[in-house]
Amino acid sequence: MSEAITKTGGLRVTGRSRGSRQVNTLPLLLPAVALLLLWSVLPLLRTLFYSFEHYNLMSPPAVLNGGLNYRYLFTDVSTWVAIENSVILVVGVLFASIVFGTLIALLLNNDFPGRNVARLMAIAPFFVMSPVAALIWKNLLLDPVSGLFGWLMMLVGLRPIAWFSTDPMTAVIIIYSWRWIPFATLILLTALQSLDTDQLEAARMDGAHGFARLRYIVLPHLGRPIAIVIMLESIFLLSAFAVIYTTTNGGPGDATTTLTYLIFIKALNDFSIGSASAAGVFAIVLANILAFFLIRAVSKNLQR
Repeated sequence: MSEAITKTGGLRVTGRSRGSRQVNTLPLLLPAVALLLLWSVLPLLRTLFYSFEHYNLMSPPAVLNGGLNYRYLFTDVSTWVAIENSVILVVGVLFASIVFGTLIALLLNNDFPGRNVARLMAIAPFFVMSPVAALIWKNLLLDPVSGLFGWLMMLVGLRPIAWFSTDPMTAVIIIYSWRWIPFATLILLTALQSLDTDQLEAARMDGAHGFARLRYIVLPHLGRPIAIVIMLESIFLLSAFAVIYTTTNGGPGDATTTLTYLIFIKALNDFSIGSASAAGVFAIVLANILAFFLIRAVSKNLQR
């Protein structure tokens, strides 16, 4: 804190500058912090407590049963099927988002008539709500009788595919990819616009062809934004629910039952709050482990 020192009649007068006055911000932050704790920590603690209870809404009251909920969770085959389906969904959507997002971003980075309109149309699907997107794809595009894809296949003499019956996971991946490719396109297109054009021009003058410039200049430049896309999409896709609920209800069988949908089944179909809470705690632990490694990878990439 700065001090102004003057002399008046041989006396030294010390005065504090008004601009350097310290303000205690703790009373201002305390209500927001308390509300955040009430909003997040208390439900988590309550869920953790429920996970150690035999709590079924059809047969109250709840009684403690130790770790039987977790024992049943880890010995149930449907749990590992749900984890496998979650991994397939996340990996499939990430692959489509990065590949097609990069291609679309490279195309939209060029100068052509109507580029702004094309960019807007390419990004627009990201703002469509998940249930709406699921209904569009289920009834208007992928339906084997009245869908657009079925009609196109019949035009070329092929038999329409009942996607949600024969290959439901592929259909779910297609819908989520349609929503998340625009997000990847937006991030990667923003990164491409920050690329030094002088470097590309120098490489072109040195005789580097288009593929070489893409491989050694453009793609390394996109490494960081791709890592950010992977981190953000992975966190959101682990909680994917709306599209599965609207289209397949986790089926046929458990073909599209992810860990998030398994929690829904245990809580609202089986009325087993204890088992659903145990699965929820397990999902939180998995999500935090994944987020920890992804954030570390992204932070190391940003420090380069």
